Amino acid sequence: MERSWSAAAMSALMKRPRDEDGDVEKADGDAVESNHDFVGQRNGDDNGSSKKLKPEGGGGGGLISTTNGGLLPLSSYDDDEDEEDEEEKEKAKEPESPQYEYESDEELERSSRLPFRRDIEVRKDCPYLDTVNRQVLDFDFEKFCSVSLSNLNVYACLVCGKYFQGRGRNSHAYTHSLEAGHHVFINLHSEKVYCLPDGYEVNDPSLDDIRYVLNPRFTRAQVEQLDKNKQWARALDGSDYLPGMVGLNNIKENDFVNVIIQSLMRVTPLRDFFLIPENYSACKSPLVQRFGELTRKIWHPRNFKGQVSPHEFLQAVMVASKKKFRIGMQSDPVEFMSWLLNALHTDLGGTKKAGSSIIFKCFQGELEVMKEFQRKTQTAKREDANATEGAGAEEDEKMDTSFVEREVSRMPFLMLGLDLPAPPLFKDVMEKNIIPQVPLFNILKKFDGEMVTEVVRPQLARMRYRVMRLPQYMILHMRRFTKNNFFVEKNPTLVNFPVKNLELKDYIPLPIARVGEKQQTKYDLIANLVHDGKPGEGSYRVFVQRRSEEMWYEMQDLHVAETLPQMVALSEAYMQIYEKHQ
Repeated sequence: MERSWSAAAMSALMKRPRDEDGDVEKADGDAVESNHDFVGQRNGDDNGSSKKLKPEGGGGGGLISTTNGGLLPLSSYDDDEDEEDEEEKEKAKEPESPQYEYESDEELERSSRLPFRRDIEVRKDCPYLDTVNRQVLDFDFEKFCSVSLSNLNVYACLVCGKYFQGRGRNSHAYTHSLEAGHHVFINLHSEKVYCLPDGYEVNDPSLDDIRYVLNPRFTRAQVEQLDKNKQWARALDGSDYLPGMVGLNNIKENDFVNVIIQSLMRVTPLRDFFLIPENYSACKSPLVQRFGELTRKIWHPRNFKGQVSPHEFLQAVMVASKKKFRIGMQSDPVEFMSWLLNALHTDLGGTKKAGSSIIFKCFQGELEVMKEFQRKTQTAKREDANATEGAGAEEDEKMDTSFVEREVSRMPFLMLGLDLPAPPLFKDVMEKNIIPQVPLFNILKKFDGEMVTEVVRPQLARMRYRVMRLPQYMILHMRRFTKNNFFVEKNPTLVNFPVKNLELKDYIPLPIARVGEKQQTKYDLIANLVHDGKPGEGSYRVFVQRRSEEMWYEMQDLHVAETLPQMVALSEAYMQIYEKHQ
């Protein structure tokens, strides 16, 4: 620590004549080096000799001249310096208030680490509220600043709808307010509204509808009434829409995602779970959070427009799937459904146990799998190697009966794959291709425990399947597409299925219910996904049922139209979701 000198000593030092280098001169012309430890002062003697003073804190044995030429003992200055040192030590002992640097004013305001909070003026009489334009507001896209592309501390201009970062003097939102004359901004995280460049907060109830669109909210009582509500909602442009039946924007070849989202919105427990953010507030997965936001926007009755864009959800899907599913590339909706259910189950903390997540509670069932395959012993292999062709053939016939091994195991499932019969190769008399039809009950016999299904991979085997536990919601997948070495073929076979009261126990042997329990085996169709066009191209649409009115709607991206139940069964079904009777 540098030693401090008294005012008298410093003034006496400054009055001494100096040479060109700034050093203090003696009377005989020799220079005395000035430093912080020793200061040369004239003692007033005629011969001009000078005495070196002791350094500070040295005990005060010398003399020092004052401005008027008088002499004072050094001890008086030492006492003052001791008092100053004690004051500095006491200040050093006092705890200093921590200093933090913040990137934005909003972060400074939110911070609780400071011992004080910066007061923000709150006003109700903002003169610029009439400039708010709700027609241009769209909160479906990612919350990034349009200038810096940062997602930190982003504000939306309520006049033009653009996103800007920060609201301090050097921020993009502040600059935009001066350049464009737009003064009302909302923080996309805290939902607070500010007037820039003045910087005060606006507290006005007329802005609550914007907050509800930015972050839709549902109470548990409202969720329970969703399936009973028959009321239509009206958008700002005057068009009517049904909450839960809104169209989804097709950004670019993402119709395979849209039909899966619309189908899952009919699964009541899954929808109710994601409508209330408190159910998954501990989950930090972006996929889960974006799926919850999209669910709330689809069922929100006070939207500004009658459609929703799944842009944020698609970005989360692209990151979570490592670009397996991305915008601009058509994919299989069955593959996407399988990946999405498993990803949501894992991110919600689900395990292999039944009912460990909302996904398993809704869709998980159990199969009993009997596998028969051939296994040759070492003796049989040597006999085959040494025998002739005829003898070898006889040995193979014996092998089929003698060395068949059976394995019985149980495995959980989220969806069941059904095999369609091969289409006819030739045309009929009218030179037209025959479109075959098959009842759903015929292809469900695959799971009766008796029908044999041959598989090639990982080894040649004969499989038998039997349903041991039925899920609450059963997903059926018709395998229409087969891939060979050259191209993908589509099976055009129509499947005849009932829309209501699908009774499984008449066609599939089911396990006996426990004593005192009534096993429910009837299912109703709630979603039917259809593929139109050629394999690898084409488009997807879905038929869904609105529970409150038991009416069917055809949905394809932004297109939503009411349809008859009879029309649902006249299409090439690709995937179906059935709901078990309660």
